[in-house]
Amino acid sequence: MNSSINKPTDLEFSITQTGIIGLGAMGLQMARHMVAKGMSVVGYDIDAKACAKAAEYGVVIASSLVDVARHADVCIVMVQSDQQVETIFSSPDLLDNLRQGAIVCIASSISPRLCQRLATVGKEKRLIVLDTPVVLGQQAANDGTMTVFVGGEERSFYRVRPVLQTFGKNVLYLGDSGSGQIAKSVNNLLLWATMTANFEALTFARMLGADVPRLIDALAYSSGANWSLSRWGKSTGRWAEKDMDVALDLAQELKLPMPLAALVDQMMKTINQDRMKELLITF
Repeated sequence: MNSSINKPTDLEFSITQTGIIGLGAMGLQMARHMVAKGMSVVGYDIDAKACAKAAEYGVVIASSLVDVARHADVCIVMVQSDQQVETIFSSPDLLDNLRQGAIVCIASSISPRLCQRLATVGKEKRLIVLDTPVVLGQQAANDGTMTVFVGGEERSFYRVRPVLQTFGKNVLYLGDSGSGQIAKSVNNLLLWATMTANFEALTFARMLGADVPRLIDALAYSSGANWSLSRWGKSTGRWAEKDMDVALDLAQELKLPMPLAALVDQMMKTINQDRMKELLITF
């Protein structure tokens, strides 16, 4: 990290008005933690049930993106796909109504190239756009202990860090715009690779007659220990196909052979939570 960057003053740390776009399983918990830490949170989602649930936690529900923009000094975007993020940014409702200097945090897992382009769009409107994807899954979101990877302007990272720390135990600056998404993509490449290796190894063990739950407990003390194994049967692998598509598209763009990643991509298409749980059944 460049030590010559001037960190913001204490006054600049006092952001209390936030907004969040996307109140699904992850976004709801992020909003809940911000409210619990004393922030005034306005949320928006096209799903009425998600909005109703968020309102139970003290989130003020917006009727449009305009309402979010006019309230927030920091706006977090937590939707599912590149296309949904692009739709939000292409609408004048958000960017044209945020005050100058406001920070938009893209917490969705999307292409780093898209984040870089949107950061340029934001700069043209005198806004800051950071990529702030999160890892460690739903339980960490529930507990407020996620890791947040941040890419973009470093000074703005210091300004927004207290907001991200309401739901992130570790909030880490990675570098220029797109760096947070690169970190998320690399993290998920490793996650899905270990998940497929675990599935293959545990299937092998089960067919040999091993007590798989006991084996998993024992492996926690071994050199084969890994995060995916420690949560076997709890992680769903739900977003593997999307994550692998992002990584392999980037590899294609770079003309970089990634044969292991291509194999993991194919293997993850055959693994789901039910198949993982089946290995835990004892007879």
